[in-house]
Amino acid sequence: MKKQSLFLAITMLVVFNWQPATACTNFLVTKGASTDGSTMITYAADSHTLYGELYFWLAAKYPAGTMLKIYEWDSGRYIGEIPQVAQTYRVIGNMNEHSLAIGETTFGGHRKLVDKNGLIDYGSLIYITLQRAKTAREAIKIMAELVNNYGYCSDGESFSIADPNEVWILEMVGKGEKYKTDKKGNKTGENLSKGAVWVAVRIPDGYVSSHANQARIQTFPLANGTNSITSLELDKIFNPEVEIVYAHDVVSVARELGFYEGEDKDFSFSDTYNPLDFGGARGCDARTWSFFKNVNKDMWKYQDYAMGKILDDPKARMPLYIKPDKKISPKQVMDFMRDHYEGTKMDMTQDIGAGPYKIPYRWRPMNFEVDNQKYVNERAIATQQTGFWFVAQSRSWLPNAIGGILWFGVDDAATSCLTPIYCSSTKVPYEYAVGNGDLLTYSSTSAFWIFSRVANSTYLRYDSISADVVKVVNELENRYLDMTATVDEYALKLYNDSPEKAIEYLTDYSVTAASATVNRWKELDTYLLVKYIDGNIKKEKDGKFLRTQTGVPASPNQPALPEFWRRAIVKDVGETLKIIE
Repeated sequence: MKKQSLFLAITMLVVFNWQPATACTNFLVTKGASTDGSTMITYAADSHTLYGELYFWLAAKYPAGTMLKIYEWDSGRYIGEIPQVAQTYRVIGNMNEHSLAIGETTFGGHRKLVDKNGLIDYGSLIYITLQRAKTAREAIKIMAELVNNYGYCSDGESFSIADPNEVWILEMVGKGEKYKTDKKGNKTGENLSKGAVWVAVRIPDGYVSSHANQARIQTFPLANGTNSITSLELDKIFNPEVEIVYAHDVVSVARELGFYEGEDKDFSFSDTYNPLDFGGARGCDARTWSFFKNVNKDMWKYQDYAMGKILDDPKARMPLYIKPDKKISPKQVMDFMRDHYEGTKMDMTQDIGAGPYKIPYRWRPMNFEVDNQKYVNERAIATQQTGFWFVAQSRSWLPNAIGGILWFGVDDAATSCLTPIYCSSTKVPYEYAVGNGDLLTYSSTSAFWIFSRVANSTYLRYDSISADVVKVVNELENRYLDMTATVDEYALKLYNDSPEKAIEYLTDYSVTAASATVNRWKELDTYLLVKYIDGNIKKEKDGKFLRTQTGVPASPNQPALPEFWRRAIVKDVGETLKIIE
């Protein structure tokens, strides 16, 4: 089992002040909204300092009195220790052996709410909970108890939590610091504001949701004997009628800090703890909108909102969840994570910033200024700084060992392929393992480095090269998706005789598939180098590069720059480049 201290830093900047350079995206899909009846959540862990690798914890039993050391996921710094539980569950990536999956996006919120002395950061909250919980409801209960007992030291977070039957969104932010002082003004005792304020909402079956670094939960019914309970009644969370759970002091803390003065019934978590600004709309909610409009045509009406043009009308905010026009397949969910606002006013391939080869990326910084006017580059769902990403699929009709698949990928979602990792796997494929290279150490056997090589090749001539990459992405993902039913069927036969044999088979399959994925990507890397070297595009037929009758490579294609780019060149330096006849 790798310690969290080995995890490389993720630098999560605070989106509240329009700093979307490092940010994440989650989609949430319920059983009734998916074509096969599975629940799905997605996650892109986006950071310029995060190395893509697959984390792993073995299940274990611990004697009474054992302590768990806590290391901050972002920085690796030692925070402290808390009591360990008697039994933990196996976790691979962001999914455990019970098909429970958790993802996150950071919304930041008010800086004064961070408790620097808390023992639980958001990364630890995810991975400790995955080791201790079997269901989404149990996960919410454990997460609430962890921050209440030991304090929460991160910025505001939105969490996606899914098990085979339910999908929840939980939004959480700290309560700041407040200490008693002695006569000399020195702090005494522990933080009187220890813990966090939070709200958790179950996404209704048949609906989808999303969050992308902007708090999304607005008003919600307070506990009144129907479907809503407070943290003082956490034991009731297992009642299936409960659909909303929240910290009992979520409103009172806001009043005490001067963030809210209205009536309790009108309290909005998002508007209070993470007020919407231009960055929250354009850099964050715009990604949620792009997913929503892909599955429900009525959501196009929010395009101006997504562009940050409507900020003063609370009614203009998008709903927390929507019903898709049609049920969504796992492959569609994968592809939605590859979005660059294509076909919208924010389409990153259409303006001059995309260059002659229509690259849907803008290198950092995100903001720039010309003649005292500030401008912004788009922050799309797919982005170059992704460390790892996944689609976690939980299927209720199968035993958990078989029903949970973590479709896992590294680097940019638009130029990488997901490989199936069954949640019961007892080991990690070497190509994706922690310690196989890092962001400053190249490894020829590391999936992250192989996928990064292909991605950075693609960025050079995106309009042409991306088509070759997408072809292989679809080849592999469709093959794995098509094989899933056969793998499930055989694993189920083994499971009915011996769960251990089924788990061994699924582990071998996951490791073999991951290795095959990386090997296919190495082939793609070589193919792209040969085909596109030196700005030429070699001719092909039937999958082979063409040669002349004498064996010499056929004269390559050398497509001219597009007209709009030629005109831009002429406008800039036409007089210098003009041919004199």
